[in-house]
Amino acid sequence: MTDQPDVPEFPAQRGNAYRDTWCGEISPDRVGGEARLAGWVNRRRDHGGLVFIDLRDRTGLVQLVFDPDDSGTAFALGHKLRPEDVISVAGPVVERSAETVNPEIPTGAFEIRVAEADLLSDAQTPPFEIEGRGASEVGEETRLRYRYLDLRRENMREALQLRAAIVRAMRTQLDGDGFVEIETPVLTRSTPEGARDFLVPSRLQQGSFYALPQSPQLFKQLLMVAGFERYYQIARCFRDEDLRADRQPDFTQLDIEMSFVEVEDVIAANERLMAHVLGVAGIEVDLPIPRISHDDAIARFGTDRPDLRFGMELTDLTDALRETEFRVFRGTIDGGGIVKGMNAGKRDLARSELDGLIADAQELGAKGLVWAFREGDGWRSPTAKFLTEAELASLNGALGAEEGDLLLIVADEPKVANQVLGTMRTRLAERWGDIPEGANAFCWIVDWPLLEWSEDEGRWTPLHHPFTAFEGEIDESDPGAIRARAYDLVWNGSEIGGGSIRISDSAQQEQVLTLLGIDAEEAEARFGFLLEALRFGAPPHGGIAYGIDRICALAAGTESIRDVIAFPKTASGGDPLTGAPAPVDERQLRELGVTVRRPPAQQ
Repeated sequence: MTDQPDVPEFPAQRGNAYRDTWCGEISPDRVGGEARLAGWVNRRRDHGGLVFIDLRDRTGLVQLVFDPDDSGTAFALGHKLRPEDVISVAGPVVERSAETVNPEIPTGAFEIRVAEADLLSDAQTPPFEIEGRGASEVGEETRLRYRYLDLRRENMREALQLRAAIVRAMRTQLDGDGFVEIETPVLTRSTPEGARDFLVPSRLQQGSFYALPQSPQLFKQLLMVAGFERYYQIARCFRDEDLRADRQPDFTQLDIEMSFVEVEDVIAANERLMAHVLGVAGIEVDLPIPRISHDDAIARFGTDRPDLRFGMELTDLTDALRETEFRVFRGTIDGGGIVKGMNAGKRDLARSELDGLIADAQELGAKGLVWAFREGDGWRSPTAKFLTEAELASLNGALGAEEGDLLLIVADEPKVANQVLGTMRTRLAERWGDIPEGANAFCWIVDWPLLEWSEDEGRWTPLHHPFTAFEGEIDESDPGAIRARAYDLVWNGSEIGGGSIRISDSAQQEQVLTLLGIDAEEAEARFGFLLEALRFGAPPHGGIAYGIDRICALAAGTESIRDVIAFPKTASGGDPLTGAPAPVDERQLRELGVTVRRPPAQQ
């Protein structure tokens, strides 16, 4: 967890029967005065004649002292209190003796000598410890089942306060840059262009359905046609995707659109935005953020989401081996494949660990993996005997190998070789501790292909979405060569935002839809309202969308986005707290005109 970001002062507390002061407000200027506080019992310690309680509210902790000489009837209550009881107390604020000061908390030099106390809620014993060692040993399923208790933990409270500060900073910067916050519909029509939609049956128009938005993409473009020119929204989005470890079916994104802009304008505005937003979280963003072309990112890092905090870049060895007699390499090259390698630096690995690397590569889809250590002018490797001295020297030179360096090589189809080595690069850096602690690296990925061929679907599909503008003219004989005016922002190997200049001409939009296999009739049925709007005078426009959950998780230093979401779903899409998704009764289904057909195994 990073240091707490700057947050607004604690809201002024109007004195009432429960509280006139927040726990975190107890400071030197309060010594000698009275304070009334309310909150939860964080910890209780009975020292015979005295009872000490750490009281917790949203702002922090403060120590209470129940002394029979001071507390009167309140002292009896202090003996009965248990963790998570809700209480209200009042008494004088005093300084703690030097030997009892707790330097771990801001209020650790002070305490409240309780004169009055009321038990507001008698808590059952929680299913897990809120604080202490036991809190870290609780399984995620239990934490989510009792999420309202899990959220009482300090690290969860800090994570959500960090999230609030980040979102507030987004609004502050965008408001200052002349953007208008506008809400777009949550109930809309299904226009599937990626993941599956979540569908909502209409009761009044039975047989018809709303869809929950995967993004506000089309509406924000319509807002540009409407003349608002600069729009943003903290938008709830929904995607019925197959299960993934760290995805949520419902998520939050920062959605931005701008009119009369080119790529440079969008990037400049968003660099200012990110510098401000992450500065609130104590993370410095050096501007300008470096840019890497999509093809260069794939070639050097094997991915369009490169982590730049460490080296181990990939090198194409195909030309150096084009005439080799080693059948594994030569067969791959002659078949249109490539040979890629990576210098993993000086390593001392047992043979079992090297065999494990081969297994890792095969699990990722490679046919195999060649490993080698540079020794003198040659290699220590089972493969060394199949290569000439000249080939070994050429490979050492290409990989920048020095004595003792571990070299990893994959020969396969270009996509497979890049993906395998790119994934292994990141895994090994994490496993071997090569990523500098506290380091942050940002880059823009630019100059994207507009389309890629999908073997599963047997057609061209967009790398971003079908509304992305392109450079030059469309060559229908070579759709893969068309370049998109797109840009993604990557932070430490995670894509946090993606956007593009949009197509603002209806004829060009229809052209792209045709390339995607969407004929005129289907295009009109699915996107007719957008095509019509573009014919009424659409300005050049572009924008970007950021994953707020991912940004907050990275800023908080947590591995899971679930740690920065108040009430997340599990990796399987379920909600242990509410039991969602759950069946509904037959009466509701009849009102909607919906019949549920269950798979045979469930009947």
